Amino acid sequence: MNFQEWFRLFQEQILHTSIIEWLAVGFGVSEVLLAKKNNIWLYPTGIVSILLSMYLLLNVKLYAEMLLSIYYLVMSVYGWIIWKKRKQDGENQVAWSTKNEIGIAILISVLGFGILYFALRNHTDSDVPLLDAFVSSTAWAGMWLLAKRKIENWIFLNISNIVAIPLLFHKKLPLMGCLTIFLFVVAIFGFMDWKKIIGKKTLKTV
Repeated sequence: MNFQEWFRLFQEQILHTSIIEWLAVGFGVSEVLLAKKNNIWLYPTGIVSILLSMYLLLNVKLYAEMLLSIYYLVMSVYGWIIWKKRKQDGENQVAWSTKNEIGIAILISVLGFGILYFALRNHTDSDVPLLDAFVSSTAWAGMWLLAKRKIENWIFLNISNIVAIPLLFHKKLPLMGCLTIFLFVVAIFGFMDWKKIIGKKTLKTV
């Protein structure tokens, strides 16, 4: 398929995009921009986006990403509670992960991948079990780190995003694919912004 054929297919998919997908993308954009700004309102907007995305993912048989959305929902509520408790000192909570926290994040990714791949391959009709499991397991780790305000969350989330982008286009969810490209770019800037916050905190303590 050449670029013109791909672009024509993309336009056709956009024209047939449901209002639910438009809303899911809109709230998803708001969520990531608020996360970049280290703003607690990322969680309520994210919860709306998650609920809408769950409906879409179930319809296209991306079961692991559906489970990921449930995990996102739980971690969003958890993160909202944690961030609210630390609201007054929120910026100072941003930090690099410890070796132990990185180890836990890697463990979440590896174990999550193994469990999801086995379940998808043997107990569902998924046609992309490998990619679906990888996207979800690495994002699980990223969301756990985000709730703890650890800068490496952006790295894990972007490892997930880079695989999710072609997967979503393959599943004919063009707007969600474009959203994921946007999330990938914003995550890069989010990492840099959080790095500056950590730098400022370090200078204050010197």
